[in-house]
Amino acid sequence: MSLKRFSLPVMAALASLVISACTTTPPAPVPPPAAGKPPVPGTQVPPTGQPAPPEAPREVLRPASFGALPGWTQDDLRQAWPAWLASCDALIRKPEWTEPCSIAKTVDAGSNPAIRTFMEAFFTPYQVINPDGSDAGLVTGYYEPLLKGARKKGGPFQIPLHRVPDDLLTIDLSSVYPELKNMRLRGRVVGNKVIPYYPRAELAQSGALSGKDLVWVDDAIEAFFLQVQGSGRVQLADTRETIRVAYADQNGYPYKSIGRYLVDKGEMTLEQASAQAIRSWYIAHPERRQELLNANPSYVFFKEEKIADPSKGPKGALGVPLTPQRSIAVDPQFIPLGAPVFLSTTLPNRDEPLRRLVMAQDTGGAIRNPVRADFFWGFGAEAGDKAGKMKQRGSMWVLLPKLMPLPRTAAR
Repeated sequence: MSLKRFSLPVMAALASLVISACTTTPPAPVPPPAAGKPPVPGTQVPPTGQPAPPEAPREVLRPASFGALPGWTQDDLRQAWPAWLASCDALIRKPEWTEPCSIAKTVDAGSNPAIRTFMEAFFTPYQVINPDGSDAGLVTGYYEPLLKGARKKGGPFQIPLHRVPDDLLTIDLSSVYPELKNMRLRGRVVGNKVIPYYPRAELAQSGALSGKDLVWVDDAIEAFFLQVQGSGRVQLADTRETIRVAYADQNGYPYKSIGRYLVDKGEMTLEQASAQAIRSWYIAHPERRQELLNANPSYVFFKEEKIADPSKGPKGALGVPLTPQRSIAVDPQFIPLGAPVFLSTTLPNRDEPLRRLVMAQDTGGAIRNPVRADFFWGFGAEAGDKAGKMKQRGSMWVLLPKLMPLPRTAAR
């Protein structure tokens, strides 16, 4: 919905909404997650309706050399090439990306040396640095789950996945303040005021979801994890088809980890807080299940998509299908969506190196800070097991076109 449809008083009210209702969204969100991943929470807009003054530039990208990338010469770049070409589908119309994306079409996709020569000829690596000067950060994992469901409620299928409610307003602030690009306000109109939308704990009683059932599934905790992942597949028992449920929108509240909630309550240690451990706790404490789920006020709404190619992942924030083990979610405030990124981390719960070229093709509600990535493992139970256990330290280098102007946050 455009701000142009509102009067000035209503626009002021929108701008003064508390940050609980301010986030980014899909391809046009910070493009939505679409593997979804729920969008990155935005920055609070001052009550006056005026954007906050920009902070002084910080060094986030530090020029480096390909020789500084650990494992660069050992990576099989042929496995990353389809993901790079997918990025180009979205980037080729941007002037600084036109040349490398056009020439990429002529590179022998079956030749590792040819791909490496291309990358080194057209890109400059920049090591990603945190505001405190450190060069390491958290690397987690996500995946595309498979749920069992039906189009109609009945039998074991009692948990609804919902479409976007009719009264949810999603307003693009950049139409008024270009500085707030990718920022969205979400709320609802009550009388002549715009107020924050319902948090998770109030949605069921609000009536806003009436008639918005998309499909019904058989497991509430799996439905919750689906919202965290942002997208998944549902095997429908009544129609014998498998569909994809993709991220459509979100209620405007920042994501809060239920794993952290359990840690803060003394129910488990931080080291124990994996998806598997959270699921076990949920099953063992039926009297506290809703309390746990409501600890995360964020709620994701879905839309149905056909699965044209089961080997490809859902569309990420960039608007292109994610490639298993070669796509990551990043914070787009620091890393351009679509850009190649060299990631150096380790496998889940292991010291074995995981060093490879990946593409920044998605965003996520918990993916904030420069050196922060969510590694897309792919589809199914094995991918889910790895994603649920992944809490590694890692370093990142973003590869930018040599003809691209030096980033504002890069060292000069």
